[in-house]
Amino acid sequence: AASIPATAPEKPERFEDLIGDLDKVVMPGITHWQSPGWFAYYPATTSGPSILGELVSAGLGVQGMLWSTSPAATEIENRVTDWLVDLLGLPATWRNRTGPGGGVLQSSASDSTHLIHVVARERAMAGQSQRPAFVAYTSAQAHSSVEKGARVACIEHFRAIDVDKNLSLDPVALQAAITADREAGLTPLIVTSCLGTTGTAAIDPIAAIAKITSDEGLWHHVDAAYGGSAMICPEQRHLQEGAATADSFTFNPHKWMFTNFDCNVLYVADRTSLIDAMSITPPYLKNAASESGKVIDYRDWQVPLGRRFRALKLWWVLRSYGAEGIRHHLREYIRLTEVVAAKIEQHDHLALTALVHFGLVCFHHRSGNEATDALLNTINRVPNIFLTGSSLDSKHFIRLSIGSTSTTAEAVERLWGIIDRAASANVPMSDPA
Repeated sequence: AASIPATAPEKPERFEDLIGDLDKVVMPGITHWQSPGWFAYYPATTSGPSILGELVSAGLGVQGMLWSTSPAATEIENRVTDWLVDLLGLPATWRNRTGPGGGVLQSSASDSTHLIHVVARERAMAGQSQRPAFVAYTSAQAHSSVEKGARVACIEHFRAIDVDKNLSLDPVALQAAITADREAGLTPLIVTSCLGTTGTAAIDPIAAIAKITSDEGLWHHVDAAYGGSAMICPEQRHLQEGAATADSFTFNPHKWMFTNFDCNVLYVADRTSLIDAMSITPPYLKNAASESGKVIDYRDWQVPLGRRFRALKLWWVLRSYGAEGIRHHLREYIRLTEVVAAKIEQHDHLALTALVHFGLVCFHHRSGNEATDALLNTINRVPNIFLTGSSLDSKHFIRLSIGSTSTTAEAVERLWGIIDRAASANVPMSDPA
């Protein structure tokens, strides 16, 4: 910040100076998420087709809030979200062109989850003059956006349900919590299942949760922000068993589908509940196309009025890679993850912290938290390598996330050599590559 003037310029600056500051000011302060050595957090993927789609979208500068404000923006979004219904093995009733559900692009899974809590509240409030004391439920391992969604929707009570040994939500504990809340005079409202938690990529028993929500009359939301993209591989789809009966489902192509941030997909089983909760039509937005009832106005499917032309980059990615191209990359990332996990299991000084799903390996040093923290710090001192850590029940662990666009088998092998040497007793740290 010290290299940026405290005040805006009064006169135009040369374009050469602007570009020069990209190297002098911006790049030294950038963490390179697209580096082959990026193994932190979860991937934020991008690709050539996505970048070009983003560039063209910015150049067109359209607002896609109504069908009539840019018909192509809406029609392409309709079609690509319908494509993804089929590619991910989701219910045909979630297609925009057949309904009664539908899909819409949002900025993030967090935004979708916040929105859905409001929609669930409004559906439950229909015909009521006073708001009950609602309760929202999710796994104790769920993303913080679920609790924030309950806050945004002014849901008074939030329950983080205990997990089992696999870090999956315990359905017995969920049912007990719902029963106890009803007996206390509260009104259970919504349950969020996780298909790949942020901390450990844990997977909830979606089918068991779906039965409970059906029996209890609750909204069932599936947060598949990370794991959803992997459902393009048929061999992974057993992990989402039960999702077909959910009221809503969200995932992030910007995590694992080579489409740059922001690009989230939200599906609802009944679009009417979403539109009823979000639609407000002032006179200046009225138009013949909307009033015909034959088009989708995505302003009614989100909180903001204005919306970006996100669908263009996703459309180009799906066409450029093809479904098989995306499957090829994801299968390779999963294979590399399994290779690393197997090496950790055989290591004298390391151990897995959680079950391995998709592209995430969670591991720790057998000597304890101090050794784990030291190991992470040592790894991250190596140039062009970055991992992140977390904790679980006071146990510290390292998250190794495989799946950035530029990730290669060679990069993973190099990283493993670094980890192996750093974890081994009395072996000085150096990059073996």
